[in-house]
Amino acid sequence: MTENSGDHKLLGTTGISVELGGQTIVDCVDVSVVRGEIVILIGPNGSGKTTLVRALLGLVKASAGKVFRSTGLVIGYVPQHLQIDATLPMTVGCFLRLGTKAPDRDLEAALCEVGVGAVLGSPIQTLSGGQMRRILLARALLRKPDLLVLDEPTAGVDVSGQAALYELIKLIRDRHRCGVLLVSHNLHLVMAAADRVVCLNHHICCEGQPSSVSRNPA
Repeated sequence: MTENSGDHKLLGTTGISVELGGQTIVDCVDVSVVRGEIVILIGPNGSGKTTLVRALLGLVKASAGKVFRSTGLVIGYVPQHLQIDATLPMTVGCFLRLGTKAPDRDLEAALCEVGVGAVLGSPIQTLSGGQMRRILLARALLRKPDLLVLDEPTAGVDVSGQAALYELIKLIRDRHRCGVLLVSHNLHLVMAAADRVVCLNHHICCEGQPSSVSRNPA
C-alpha cells in the first residue's frame, strides 16, 4: 500500500516485510528519508538492502506494512549493476538521452556537475569504472529529483575514487537540497557522508548518527 505523507518526509516505510521464494528477506522495517538528509542503509551482503530499496521504489511488492511517498515525488535512481553490451555502438550522450528529451546543454551541465564534462561524445564502453558511476549519477540528476536512491554507488571504484564520489554526493545534496538514500556494505567508507545510518540484517539492528552506530555492538 502506498500513501501520501507530509512535505518534509520524502519516502518511507512502516512495518514493511518482503518475502521472496518463501523466505523473509525484509522483516518489519521502518525507515524514512527527509529532504536534505543523507541516509545510509548498511549491512552485509544478503541482508536485504537492495530488496528494501526495490520495495521502496515499487519494483517489489511488500508482503506486509506500508510504503509512503510524498505527493509528486521525483526519484533519481542509480543501480548497483548495469550491463551494457560491449558491441553496442553507444556514446555517453546517447545513453543519457535514453528515456529523456533533455537538450545537449542539460546533458553537458549534468556531466560537468559530476566531474566528467568532456565525455559526452565518448563510446560508453571506453569509460573507467569511476567514470561510469558518475555518468549514472548524471543521468539520475537529469530528472531533477527530490530524492536520489544510490545502490552501492561506488561499486567497481578504487578507494580514492570512492572518497571523491562520497564528497560529490554531499555537494549535490547541498546544491539541490534533495534527499539521498545510499546503500552500502562498508560503514567506515561512508561515515563522513552520512547524516543518519540504518544498519540492516533483514531487520533493523540499529539506527542513528554514524558515530553512535559505529560503536553499537550490533
